[in-house]
Amino acid sequence: MSLLKLDSRDISILQVLSRQGRISKSALAKRVNLSAAACWERLQRLEKAGAIETYSARIALRRLVPHITVFVMVELGAHRAESFQRFEAVIAQHDEITGCWALGGGFDYLLLVTTRDIDSYQHLMDALLEQNSGLTRYFTYIVTKAIKDAPPPLAALMAASEG
Repeated sequence: MSLLKLDSRDISILQVLSRQGRISKSALAKRVNLSAAACWERLQRLEKAGAIETYSARIALRRLVPHITVFVMVELGAHRAESFQRFEAVIAQHDEITGCWALGGGFDYLLLVTTRDIDSYQHLMDALLEQNSGLTRYFTYIVTKAIKDAPPPLAALMAASEG
């Protein structure tokens, strides 16, 4: 996959959208110092090229419902392609698992789980063990306070890739 060639205006558009997905097109154009038509053309090009995957809202769960957030480090018993595929298929079946990343190093996966309470978390983990997912060991880290949850530093990443 080839990387998109972006200029500073494209980067500005993406930065604004990563923080304010609901911004109007006219306000976005104003923020990035473009005409509405030029901004709209760039936005359509970025969407079509796949630079913008989706628009969404961050929901303040703490204001809506009791819940816990848990990071889980996972080790699989076998390290064959079919073992990873089986584990990933099982993970996809559980809505409480809101993030899953394959890792290089000591652990095989990092899971992000959002669920009602410790009991429902343990029920989920028991289900993963019973579903023949290949999971042999897991380590639980309960989030006690969110310190930072920000969009990626797009401008800095783009500058670094050019240098």
